[in-house]
Amino acid sequence: MTVRRGGIVLPSLAAGVLLALSLPPFGAWPSAFVGAALLYWRLGALRLSTRLLAGWVAGIGCFGIGLFWAQSFNWYGAVVLVLVESVTTAVAAGATPPRRGRALAFVGAATLMEAVRMSWPFGGLPVGGVFLGQSGGPLLGSARLGGPLLLTAVVWAGGVALGELGDLTVRWRRERRMGGRPWAGLVALVLVVLAAVLGEVAPDGGPAVRTLSVASVQGGGRRGFNQFEVGQAGVFSAELDASTALEGSTLAPALVVWPEDVVALVRPLAGSRQAARLAALALDLHATVLAGVTVTEPHATFRNEIVAWGPSGRIVSVFEKVHRVPFGEYVPFRGLFSHLADLAAVPLDAIAGHGTGLMTTPAGPLGVLVSYEVFFAARGRSSVRAGAQLLVVPTNTSSYSSEQMPSQEVAADRVQAVEEGRDLVQAAPTGYSTFVTNRGVVRRRSALSTRQVLVGAVPLRRGATLYERFGDLPVMALAALALLAGWAAGMGLRRPAR
Repeated sequence: MTVRRGGIVLPSLAAGVLLALSLPPFGAWPSAFVGAALLYWRLGALRLSTRLLAGWVAGIGCFGIGLFWAQSFNWYGAVVLVLVESVTTAVAAGATPPRRGRALAFVGAATLMEAVRMSWPFGGLPVGGVFLGQSGGPLLGSARLGGPLLLTAVVWAGGVALGELGDLTVRWRRERRMGGRPWAGLVALVLVVLAAVLGEVAPDGGPAVRTLSVASVQGGGRRGFNQFEVGQAGVFSAELDASTALEGSTLAPALVVWPEDVVALVRPLAGSRQAARLAALALDLHATVLAGVTVTEPHATFRNEIVAWGPSGRIVSVFEKVHRVPFGEYVPFRGLFSHLADLAAVPLDAIAGHGTGLMTTPAGPLGVLVSYEVFFAARGRSSVRAGAQLLVVPTNTSSYSSEQMPSQEVAADRVQAVEEGRDLVQAAPTGYSTFVTNRGVVRRRSALSTRQVLVGAVPLRRGATLYERFGDLPVMALAALALLAGWAAGMGLRRPAR
């Protein structure tokens, strides 16, 4: 089939843009299904090289918008990032048969390539994934069945259903007869509805074993500046001043959560002025206080830790961030990339931590996901499996001038809370700070840049979701099976003619 290049590029680009518009801050979740349907339709009857082109262009449309926040660090690095991330969409399109078996293989290939994008390279980049666009839609509950990968598969399956329906409608208007085989679209539609229904009734973490009074402290301040442009002493003071509002509060918090890296030191924490002030705060409030601490180490490295002070004023637990931000907190292959780009904005490499993320504190067992870690389902799952009854996200998105990254992080909060069946509390120095229920409902959300303290009673839970029990393996196995079955059908496995 010969198609003009504009007939490939324009619909594919439109498909990618529609996928991106489902993401925060736009939040038009239905547009993801329209974009998926448009790409599914466009791939029909195309040869391999043209399918690869269509998928790559769709990826550029999606990630060019969904990852636009990256240009705040380096514009040419952002361009390279978008082009590389779009390769996954190209491979998924290339792995989709042009005719028979297209529906099955399309969903399977797109889901598997998203799994690749979430884990490779440099630990993966779930940010900008289509699953985030469904955090505000009716399909969010399916995350407790199969996590972000099932949410991803549901989007592509919905695209197949919509695309097949559109194809049948066009045939009807042209030929006044249905023709074709509507089964692929009907099966895809049934699967989408089934995922939504089962997600709503599936185990969600169970009833609360008790409630905990929690405060999320947001010191406020200017956005769009990195730690070298904003004085760290001012950031610490802002958090401390905001915390004074808790003294004498009617809802005396048992847990106070400060954001990530609001305490920046070039010497050990023990014996520092900041440690003494936080110990005094914990004593005054008779509460457990969590705060993000960065400590510069020898050999151009630093530690990114969350430290907990108990009501006695003593340090009771420490967790070191495991999943670092590549090119943000460390530079992989620094010697190589130093010849290709200016790395002055990332002079130090974070030391990778270890552990499940569980912090045992007097307030209760907490599952800590530091900033970027909230996008990774495995980080929440590891802490809940270790016994966490509440998820806590100390973060810092103040270097982003727009609301795109903070709003995508809130979407990740909602997905993480649902898939693990745990309520979640997030604290950010300039927002967004949030309280999210185990059903994905945002109970409280701060405004950007303002000084604000969110206080509320938060349930602690012990129950497990299906996703917490089984992880990504079932969805990945089904996606691989769908891809193989699609290609088997596409190779013309039919009954012999009589």
